[in-house]
Amino acid sequence: MQVAFLPFAGMTQLDMTGPAQFLSRLPGASVHYVAGSRDPLPTDAGFAILPTATYAEVPAPDIVCVPGGIGVADVMNDDAAMAWLARAGSTATWVTSVCTGALILGAAGLLKGYKATTHWAWHHHLALFGAEPVHARTVVDRNRVTGGGVTAGIDFALVLMAAVAGEEYAKAVQLGLEYDPAPPFDAGSPEKAGPELVARYAAATAKRAPGREAELLAAAARLGFGG
Repeated sequence: MQVAFLPFAGMTQLDMTGPAQFLSRLPGASVHYVAGSRDPLPTDAGFAILPTATYAEVPAPDIVCVPGGIGVADVMNDDAAMAWLARAGSTATWVTSVCTGALILGAAGLLKGYKATTHWAWHHHLALFGAEPVHARTVVDRNRVTGGGVTAGIDFALVLMAAVAGEEYAKAVQLGLEYDPAPPFDAGSPEKAGPELVARYAAATAKRAPGREAELLAAAARLGFGG
């Protein structure tokens, strides 16, 4: 079983490395990190990810997974990346994403008519790409599986693993990796965090990545999405 992630410059590494840690334990899985070249790709955490294969080397994986991050618009403007994703997604058994990777899936035409989720701050853009937005940690619609923001990727991976290999197998992997979350704070969603903290987050995000939303909308328009 080939599992192919689509890393890119500026990605949020946990969107990919969290699910990869779990999905690498699927029976018979071979995990590939597919890009235009094997050159290192910088993440938003200050270290780089090394791709293991090029697009031509993994043309038809069984599972496709797209992470998110500040480089989402750049991926949408990368014709080679989008062509590979559209082709791979058309034949894959499972077409998946974590966080704003759902917007990349949508831009590749892979979420039209499907329920999907993404990071709460970008959720309102799902409809732009023809998806039906659902506020949930993980959303499964036929063979599309999408996870919410960042840490939701681990929950997403367990849901996908259960669908592929069975719930008992997924539980055993959960135990082995000691996934037993007990966060010290209850502020992981806008509803729990409150408006003041949400506003501070939005201001910090705008400062760290100014123009990110405009870049996303411009990329979407270039690909023929609008409204």
